[in-house]
Amino acid sequence: MTSPFRSWNGVAPHEIHPGVHLTAIGGEQVLLCRVTYDAGKTVPLHRHDDCEQVMAIVDGSVDMTIEGKRTTLVAGDVVVVNRGLDHELYSAGGVTFFEALGPVPLDHVPDRERDLVLGPDNGAGHVER
Repeated sequence: MTSPFRSWNGVAPHEIHPGVHLTAIGGEQVLLCRVTYDAGKTVPLHRHDDCEQVMAIVDGSVDMTIEGKRTTLVAGDVVVVNRGLDHELYSAGGVTFFEALGPVPLDHVPDRERDLVLGPDNGAGHVER
């Protein structure tokens, strides 16, 4: 069995989009990511048809629009983005947040050997996008 204990110490963040970096650890059902946006970064309108996303802001701020409703999130704020909801983000000064995604979207996993702890289902519920 693979060890369930992992660390992000010494792991360089993966640039998933220009100006957006993440480190990730996931299991059978959920992926946890630490995400940073460079100052001035916009992630345009998009949706996750197969995954729910929960974000907790830990540093900085981000303007987030979900289905046309916009708010500014700061450290300590949490947001739930249910599957299929259109959303976009903009951070004037940069932001760091943790996000949990379920089921696991494999496009958010930089290194499947290092970043996934698989159980008896061997990742059968993960989604490719």
